[in-house]
Amino acid sequence: MTTSVLRAFRDSGTPGWTLVTILVAVIVVSPIAALIAIASEGSGDLWPQLAAYVLPSAATNTIVLLVGVGVLASVIGVGTAWLVATADFPGRKFFDWALLLPLAIPTYILAYVYLDIVHPLGPIQSSLRWLFGLSNPQALNFFEVRSMGGVIFLLGFVLYPYVYLAARASFLMQSATALEAARMLGAGRFETLFRVALPLARPAIVVGVTLALLEALNDIGATEFLGVRTLTIAIYSTWLNRSSLPGAAQISLFMLAIVTLLFLMERWARRHQRFSGIGKRTQPPAPVELHGGKAFAAFAICALPLAIGFLVPFAYLANQAVRKFATGGVSPMIWRETFNTLLYAGVATFATLMIGLAVAYTLRTDKSGFASPASRIASIGYAIPGTVLAVGLLWPLAAFDNSIDALFRQWFGIPTGLIVSGSGAALVLAYTIRFLAMSINGLEAGYAKISENIDHAARSLGERSFGTLRKIHLPMLRPALGGAAILVFVDCMKELPATLMLRPFGVETLATHVYAEAVRGTYEDGSIAAILIVLAGLIPIVMLARVSRPAITPSTISS
Repeated sequence: MTTSVLRAFRDSGTPGWTLVTILVAVIVVSPIAALIAIASEGSGDLWPQLAAYVLPSAATNTIVLLVGVGVLASVIGVGTAWLVATADFPGRKFFDWALLLPLAIPTYILAYVYLDIVHPLGPIQSSLRWLFGLSNPQALNFFEVRSMGGVIFLLGFVLYPYVYLAARASFLMQSATALEAARMLGAGRFETLFRVALPLARPAIVVGVTLALLEALNDIGATEFLGVRTLTIAIYSTWLNRSSLPGAAQISLFMLAIVTLLFLMERWARRHQRFSGIGKRTQPPAPVELHGGKAFAAFAICALPLAIGFLVPFAYLANQAVRKFATGGVSPMIWRETFNTLLYAGVATFATLMIGLAVAYTLRTDKSGFASPASRIASIGYAIPGTVLAVGLLWPLAAFDNSIDALFRQWFGIPTGLIVSGSGAALVLAYTIRFLAMSINGLEAGYAKISENIDHAARSLGERSFGTLRKIHLPMLRPALGGAAILVFVDCMKELPATLMLRPFGVETLATHVYAEAVRGTYEDGSIAAILIVLAGLIPIVMLARVSRPAITPSTISS
């Protein structure tokens, strides 16, 4: 069979670049194959208990969470994007890029911050009791953050930028002619939005909502800390607390089935819809100038999500970090954890960019038919939650380590132990698989701006494929490489589930440090680590926000 496959590659003229892309696709799919193999072993008497007592509530909570976050993120993201793209009001230029800043706040950090802020002894309730002359800490019937509503509220306000970025790019590229025609036919501003602009922007909005839902599905810190048991937490606790890897794999497959169902439902919902692109000479709509109450309302609508999703938690973290620094200084552990975080994120970013470059170059040069499906398979890692990916990587990595150990024992009489599973390589591999889609799609978008005539000219001058890539493509792809590197690096730093499950024994990162402090109930001691994560993500997000109008579109982020 192997000979026939190789003969098919040879007969189709498939180059080495495509073989690399196919190998990458196989590596990305291997965790899913491993999950099926592990789950098929069975979990004994545990699975009936999981099916009866764990899965129903966890699945229900997960679906409710996804629906709630999807609705809230859509309303906030589309509403603010429409105002910024089509209206002119005080602060519009600031909100145009500042509304992306909540991307710098990891969901688990936001949960820790708001639980402290709205605590009965926290600043908000204390101020309200002082204002109304109340002395009893339980006198106010305040909003309970430790609830499903609290989780939906917080995740919606920190994940809406995915929808905002996608919707804003789409609104800015829409033709002013179509919108003006609707107005001339008697449609009001809101009727134009719902009957013309939104249907045209729907594909981009769906991409943004999908990204937000995948991030909500991947969350483990916020949901666990706020007492909402989702499938992600069920996987984590089944593996670690019940010591059942097959049980965790079975729940993981159930979770992947939900992810697949979401994608199929989205495709089914737009099966009869067709969308037309916008030509290069299309004039974007001119913003409508708002005055008085309308201008104030637009300002407030944009300021509220920015304040809740970024300004309030950032100010609180900065205050806590300064107080912690003044009383106890900075622990040497923080610097080691910062080094570990930057090291793993940096290595994973480099690997992700190099692999993404190879896949994107294959898509450009190989027309044999193997490259496109292989590249799409290589991009599915972002749809795999971190906990599921970690469980799926255990079996193939352990099999690889055991094979190397047996080989060295047989040939040299030397045991090698766990080479990959017990080192940071497993974590880097998980980061690379999970965020490879960002690199592939960003570089594919960059390649779309480079004429293929340049490649023909290079070949006519005797330059080979690798020389063309190194001397011509790489210099022209620097903006795309930089944008992809920013997105991948920030997400690697914030990733918590895969880091918790795959980091080497005794090694902590900033994310796991914050999580550990929260579990112990001393999350104020993790304020310095939390502010470092936010600051590290803030600078790239500001750079991204500055250059994202209108060049960066949803395809730059994910597929």
